[in-house]
Amino acid sequence: MWPELVGKNGEEAKQTILRENHVVKLVVIYKQDAIYLDDFCCNRVRIFVDKNGKVSSYPHIPMVG
Repeated sequence: MWPELVGKNGEEAKQTILRENHVVKLVVIYKQDAIYLDDFCCNRVRIFVDKNGKVSSYPHIPMVG
């Protein structure tokens, strides 16, 4: 989890995640109200940004169970 990225620029947050966790292979940036497929992928992180491109909720690797 990266709660410290809330409020940061989405692209900067993406680079931070890729740098800090080598298991993560894909970081996708969505608008906070986007519709997306809620499938599980353990090496993908979704970043949700507001209209100003700032991270609106903390990015995390999804958990199963």
